[in-house]
Amino acid sequence: MRKFAETCEAIAGTTKKLLKIGIVAEYFRSRTVEEASVSAVFLSGRPFPAYDETTLQVGGRLLWQVLEQSSGKSAAELSAAYRRFGDLGAVAGEVLGDSGRGEENTPGLRSFDSTHGRLPRASVRTHELSAIEAENYFRRIAAARGPAAKGALVRELLERATPLEAKYLVKIMTGDLRIGLKESLVEEAIARAYDATLAQVQRANMLVGDIGETLRLAARGALGEAHMRMFHPLGFMLASPAESAEEALSFFEQASVEDKYDGIRAQAHASAGEVRFFSRTRDEITESFPELPDALAGLPQDAILDGEIVAWSHSEEGAGRALPFSALQQRLGRKKVSAELMRRVPVVYLVFDVLYAGGELLLERPLHERMRIVDELLAKGIYHKGHDGARRKTSLGAQGMLAFGEADEPEPVRVIRAPFVRASKPEELEELFTAAQARGNEGLMIKDLESPYTPGRRGKSWLKMKRELATLDVVVTAVEYGHGKRIGVLSDYTFAVRDGERLVNVGKAYSGLTDVEIAEMTKWFLEHTLDDQGFRREVEPKIVLEVAFNNVMKSDRHESGYALRFPRIVRLRPDKSPEDADTIERVEEIYRRQDGHGQ
Repeated sequence: MRKFAETCEAIAGTTKKLLKIGIVAEYFRSRTVEEASVSAVFLSGRPFPAYDETTLQVGGRLLWQVLEQSSGKSAAELSAAYRRFGDLGAVAGEVLGDSGRGEENTPGLRSFDSTHGRLPRASVRTHELSAIEAENYFRRIAAARGPAAKGALVRELLERATPLEAKYLVKIMTGDLRIGLKESLVEEAIARAYDATLAQVQRANMLVGDIGETLRLAARGALGEAHMRMFHPLGFMLASPAESAEEALSFFEQASVEDKYDGIRAQAHASAGEVRFFSRTRDEITESFPELPDALAGLPQDAILDGEIVAWSHSEEGAGRALPFSALQQRLGRKKVSAELMRRVPVVYLVFDVLYAGGELLLERPLHERMRIVDELLAKGIYHKGHDGARRKTSLGAQGMLAFGEADEPEPVRVIRAPFVRASKPEELEELFTAAQARGNEGLMIKDLESPYTPGRRGKSWLKMKRELATLDVVVTAVEYGHGKRIGVLSDYTFAVRDGERLVNVGKAYSGLTDVEIAEMTKWFLEHTLDDQGFRREVEPKIVLEVAFNNVMKSDRHESGYALRFPRIVRLRPDKSPEDADTIERVEEIYRRQDGHGQ
């Protein structure tokens, strides 16, 4: 890990992309293939490969306690260090270095000093910690049950490390290296280190979902042997906002137009009768929607579908409509869903794209071809077991002019081919937009019929058109206790947008969530506090909110230089990760557009 940590320091020390890639490539070439493959995963900012469902389940609070015990520093000293660095890994490097453990110090086996709550100072190190050993520790930490067992293993790992190594071990555990290195740059470094093309590396990594395995394939010149790993979620194609119908159609001549539903984006993987659903954060969400898998289990071939899960209102005639997100929110994050909740908040899966089918990755196919394949997949019929155990055809919503048809079966609709039309004139989009909002949907999705599917990219091939008060997806960075009836709960949230690798605050809100949501979030924030300042807590930047506001103002109060006027929380967004939050550029764009500030 010494060489790994030194490499990370070198990467963090430059802003030049090509130099970063060169540093990583040289590091890979200097290591064995096995160590390089483990390091590639670490350099992507995670302890385990993307496809691997293993999680450490080690939060900021536990790491804070371990650092306090291992360093012998007081909570006040740790808080001061965190305020200086704003990063728990950097705090680890600082306080463990101050505790008398030099670069040559190492532990060996030692006992925990329960009297003083810290480990005795290490003796001279005789065995250097490797990246492979660090990965083994991460596996053991993930398998350990309970915070005490996990904390003991984390302490053991950090006490085996030098302060610089500990800095990056903690960064990996928190999932945030903060050295200006993204997985896309790691892919470029692999291509350079092993004489492959970037396209070959990107395709293999997308198929196997493991940057380490991709490196191993590249090292033996076998990237072409990569095969699709089902139940490993691919990146989602993203949409950019369009302010008007005229702007939307300025990017392409003819568009496919769908309603924009107020649900959660979901990728469905179906193979050999097994079906699993994944959110935009690539977390599995199947258990929250147990009625959906059977509806797709009879697909005639392995497939990966893209669509939206929405709460759904069924009418007696068989037609229906999407319900507001507030209804669906009752289903999110639940590990057990009762029959009563499924009856009270039914859901459907609206399918609008396909990424893989019949053994072929379809991302490079134009949208109009992928739409045809979706129609063919669903038209062949999907069979599932009904409540009585009998095999019957799944009820599918009819495809039509943005209207939903009737189901053929008495069983509730579970899967719907998302209706679409084609449009080429602004006035057509205006009519469709009005009709979509009349159905209770957010607006329109406008898509270029010739566009390939580009995972993780937000270009101009897919556009979203909404008309409402401006909203932003933001990340909570600090919380405070409320007043009055909320004096005992953390209800005032400071939030930020992304500015490159940083998060910069743009506002604070305390209205919009229910008492139940505030109570649940209070418990989460208490368990994920980084710096307890009494009435105020800095917390792990993991929670995403959607906030509405009246306008954007220039302000010296926040580091961003902007403040939102009258912000209020629209909803929690558990389906989004901090990487999905809006950017400072989006805030600046809203500021320029409002009140005639210019384009």
